[in-house]
Amino acid sequence: METRNQTAVSEFLLMGVTEDTELQPLLFSLFLSMYLVTVLGNLLIILAVISDSHLHTPMYFFLSNLSFSDICLSTITIPKMLVNIRAQNTGITYTGCLTQVCFVLIFSCWENFLLGVMAYDRYVAICHPLRYTVIMSPQLCVLMILLSLSISVVHSLLHSLMVLRLSFCTDPEIPLFFCEAVQVIKLACSDTLINNILIYFAACVLAGIPLSGIIFSYIHIASSVLRMPSAGGKYKAFSTCGSHLSVVFLFYGTGFGVYFSSAFTHSSRNSAIASMMYTVVTPMMNPFIYSLRNRDVKGALRNLLSRRFSYL
Repeated sequence: METRNQTAVSEFLLMGVTEDTELQPLLFSLFLSMYLVTVLGNLLIILAVISDSHLHTPMYFFLSNLSFSDICLSTITIPKMLVNIRAQNTGITYTGCLTQVCFVLIFSCWENFLLGVMAYDRYVAICHPLRYTVIMSPQLCVLMILLSLSISVVHSLLHSLMVLRLSFCTDPEIPLFFCEAVQVIKLACSDTLINNILIYFAACVLAGIPLSGIIFSYIHIASSVLRMPSAGGKYKAFSTCGSHLSVVFLFYGTGFGVYFSSAFTHSSRNSAIASMMYTVVTPMMNPFIYSLRNRDVKGALRNLLSRRFSYL
């Protein structure tokens, strides 16, 4: 078996999306624009929910937390990539890489739980409308947010501590524009069996439980909606779920793409594209999905922007 030099590495090399230097200025402008749109769009969602009393409901409380998670996930990954493109440097320190691994796991896992909680909220609203305010109390909503965030933090710290025990070979190259747990573990020269078992077991459990809850919720939602006598009621019920379903398909589709591309393909280009969809495109698209498909959010955004411009 081939032996490889082992050392205490001081930095990792992020390969990014492309190594073509002629495309670097274009990529810098593109990703900077996408990051600004992501932050601005999600920040507007949060401000609209806070400023409009009509949106002080569990559904929009969860949506504002989802927007906050999207801002954090993008901020962890994109600015470092922009700095590397600008400086023509692909390096990231060992500490910086582990920090990225930790926070990417926290906010991606938290977003996963938030989508499950939002599905439960829609289930209660449509299948048990008379008991909605009793079941979805403010205390329960806050508890679900704190519990999901706590699980995400524990999950992330566990994986980060497991990575600390690994030793890495010289010149470790990550075929992405940020440090992702599976790719970092692949670079280790020491035994990674426990790390691989843990990360895929945790991914199956922590993604499987919310996803199962989403499927369960929408099976019951569809059954309740189809029993409604009026076409208007059916349309209203499905329209309230359309935005959430769109985000669910986008999140899980790109998320599974990242893990499958990391586990079953050796193409760095495919892995980079899948990770870009997961960490850049999805957070940018979520505000558009909710604002374009939701009349209440559009109205709140119009009121918010009209008040801001009236002060100028």
